[in-house]
Amino acid sequence: MQSEIIQRAEITGFKTKAEEFFPLSWYMKMLEGEPILYHAGTDTWNVFRYDDVKRVLSDYELFSSKRTRTITNVGAGTEEGSFPDRLNIHESDPPQHRKSRSLLSAAFTPRSLKAWEPRIQQVVNDLIRDMGDKTEIDIVKDFATPLPIIIMANLLGVPHKDKLLFKKWVDILFMPFHKESAKEVNEMKGNAAQEYFQYLHPFVVEKRSYLSDDIISDLIQAEFEGEKFTDEEIVRMTMFLLGAGIETTSHLLSSSFYSLLYDDPKLYQELRSNINLVPLFVEEMLRYRFHISKMDRTVKEDNHVLGVHMKKGDVVIARMSASNMDKNVFEDPFTLNIHRENNNRHQTFGNGPHFCLGAPLARLEANKAFKAFIETFSHIEPVPGFELEDSLQPSAAGQALSYLPLKVQR
Repeated sequence: MQSEIIQRAEITGFKTKAEEFFPLSWYMKMLEGEPILYHAGTDTWNVFRYDDVKRVLSDYELFSSKRTRTITNVGAGTEEGSFPDRLNIHESDPPQHRKSRSLLSAAFTPRSLKAWEPRIQQVVNDLIRDMGDKTEIDIVKDFATPLPIIIMANLLGVPHKDKLLFKKWVDILFMPFHKESAKEVNEMKGNAAQEYFQYLHPFVVEKRSYLSDDIISDLIQAEFEGEKFTDEEIVRMTMFLLGAGIETTSHLLSSSFYSLLYDDPKLYQELRSNINLVPLFVEEMLRYRFHISKMDRTVKEDNHVLGVHMKKGDVVIARMSASNMDKNVFEDPFTLNIHRENNNRHQTFGNGPHFCLGAPLARLEANKAFKAFIETFSHIEPVPGFELEDSLQPSAAGQALSYLPLKVQR
């Protein structure tokens, strides 16, 4: 049964897309004035402070991932478009969650990441080469969008020539909707899930006879306590791996380039003069510029651990991106500073048992991408006339850039 979708926009009340894209004023207001907000219209609790967010995400005895109401609308309410029951790490708590996660983690080992590095580097190099001698590029279209699609297709072991199909399916399966469009969007999601399933299933069946160095082959061979994946489970699981790997990494890359152009134009030259600063830059971008991180939990029993009375069945939304702006953890948090000593303490990838399985891969992609780009292009600058409000589109978790032009010089 599909969970009821909570309308996030009713809670924030943002007036513009740009305000949702970079909601620092709202975070500041909430952290200082209402760090634990009950929103009557959606019947939700919203927590913003670092320690409260960490408690909600980590304490599965009080805050469960099993939901009847949620802010997350991914996949489809059909068999093909939903998590397999025994692999639903998104909606399970330990000990069941540990078992499911152990099976999936077989595809994301340190050995796998080390083996994938040359392939990721090649994708980055190819995309930069394809930019040729252009003096102006759309970083979203030319780099931030295709890079994670091609990488995920490559790592799954399917032809990246079909990257436009993957993009189409991911955009639909991760599409947000409002109450008035729920029926139409759910039909689109169901059709996309069926198309994806029919496309990928033959690849999985074939790979059982021709195992290779890719995620699907790893999932075929994965075993935990004598259990293995079925072909159908692998297809359905890769749908969510593909979507999560594309949506988040693309957002991180495009938002970071926006920051280099408009937040601190001097930063690009600092990175170019010392390329070893790129990992610090990536961590600060995850803290400062990645504003789509939030998770919901269901209260398992009445409690008062956060200083307010929460009842069994209440929904709590943990605002991870807001917690990254908590002055009790990060000094001068609303200022971009790649030299911040503790910027890697951000909770962008979550906390506790559900910490993002793909975090090491996202970091690897971002570091490879920025190092190669910065080493190739000696200078970047904004294109006059760019309008942020006209260049944003709704994504699964918030506004994302659909267009970002920049002038480049090799």
